[in-house]
Amino acid sequence: MLFADLKKNFDSSRLSFIFRGILIGILAGFVVSAFRLMIQKMSDRLPGIYHQLTLKPALILPWAALMFLFAVICGWLIKKAPAITGSGIPQVEGQLQGIFTIAWLPVLVCKFLGGVLAIGSGLFLGREGPSIQLGSSVAQGLAETMHLGDADKKIFISAGASAGLSAAFNAPMAGLLFILEEVHHNFSSLVLLTSFASALSANFISSYFFGLKPMLYPGKLPYFPLNQYGHLILLGILLGIFAFLYQKVLLSLPKIFLKIPKLPSNFYGLVPFMLVIPIGLWYPQILGGGNQIILALERQHAALLILIGLFVLRFVFSMISYGSTLPGGIFLPILTLGAVLGAIYGRGAEILVGNDPKFWANYIVFGMAAYFAAIGKAPITAIILVTEMVGTVNHLMPLALTSLVAYLVVDMLGGKPIYEALLEKSLPPRDLSISGKKATFEYSVTAASRMDGSTIRDFPWPNNMLVTSIRRGERSLITHGDTVMRNGDLLTIITDKAQLYNVRQELDLRSEP
Repeated sequence: MLFADLKKNFDSSRLSFIFRGILIGILAGFVVSAFRLMIQKMSDRLPGIYHQLTLKPALILPWAALMFLFAVICGWLIKKAPAITGSGIPQVEGQLQGIFTIAWLPVLVCKFLGGVLAIGSGLFLGREGPSIQLGSSVAQGLAETMHLGDADKKIFISAGASAGLSAAFNAPMAGLLFILEEVHHNFSSLVLLTSFASALSANFISSYFFGLKPMLYPGKLPYFPLNQYGHLILLGILLGIFAFLYQKVLLSLPKIFLKIPKLPSNFYGLVPFMLVIPIGLWYPQILGGGNQIILALERQHAALLILIGLFVLRFVFSMISYGSTLPGGIFLPILTLGAVLGAIYGRGAEILVGNDPKFWANYIVFGMAAYFAAIGKAPITAIILVTEMVGTVNHLMPLALTSLVAYLVVDMLGGKPIYEALLEKSLPPRDLSISGKKATFEYSVTAASRMDGSTIRDFPWPNNMLVTSIRRGERSLITHGDTVMRNGDLLTIITDKAQLYNVRQELDLRSEP
């Protein structure tokens, strides 16, 4: 009887996707670990190289020629595979929404090489966005090799992206949550299970290469007392204001770079590759994404003016690095800027109100989480990511409060999720034509949606779409006019491929409370 019940309740398709997720995670884990290892090897050599350049100035010209060559190679790679520009996260989101069709092999090869050159040369770029795109490309290649349909391919791409972030930071839960909170905003059980399996297996592979120690482990942090929570509100407000500033500047970068005369867009990278040389000659210890800066800040106090100068330099050159369209992300640079802002607040609180210096590292950790939560508007991902990176679960409450305040400040100022805004910026003008190709996607009914409690017949649906079924918990329902939609339902919708983005946007507008 027991075996009969087990057989009856056994869902072989879910087990199949878990095993597929494990395979995706292993493959993506090796690719991203190799990517991360090569960047680390190059970055570790930079301080010694720039020290030699200060001792032998005659070598600066050959080094500048090498940087010029790297910029040209990156420009050529971007021309060959335009989808590798920037972090790659907007491109992955566009793929999952059916907006972009991307060839996985050119992206995999060009993103890997371009990312190693750009990030490994000390530009203020992060490896996590490229790692997400590398993971999604590996998964897409596997799906196409297996000749899977569009729906299964999107599950694979989601799982690959989750594995990429997991391997980049040794943060499997953050890798999973990023896909669910930032990319999908809703999810099916197959996306959850496959992405979870891939994130865990990718983390296993990366841990083999880089060890089990959390990437930004600061040592034992003191508990943050309740009578200090007023500081968290002030810190959250400060971080929210600077997060909104970051969004505004980042989204205006294409217009700024267009003013560079007679330079093709794929060669904008020449600007940061040349400007990084004087920075390396003066301050080689601050080059790269910034994880070494965070570790240094956590272990030693710095003067307030030095911290302010560091923030200004990191902010400006991060914008120059990312705005050049080179293959590199903003994840780690954002965390670094948040850490510096946290340090500025902590130092200021010590000077102005005599705050206890032992909480210095706490403010740095809170600043990382809240700044990313506000810019990406993905607070749960930010909290879990920083928790995994610093290796402590004793500060979830202060992390959450600071992140919530910063999130609300950006929301009141009108800020949007940064990756969603970057995706919108990259879209061509809306196409009102019909391609004749079918596209299927899932749409979630939330508690705040006008869909909740409405019948299929009564909701004002956009044109060119059809609701075919509803997944409610473990059940799948065939819809008809009298079907009542409920909070938590996943609607399966068919539309024309050319209309997919327009239909999604219309649904978001019409379902607002």
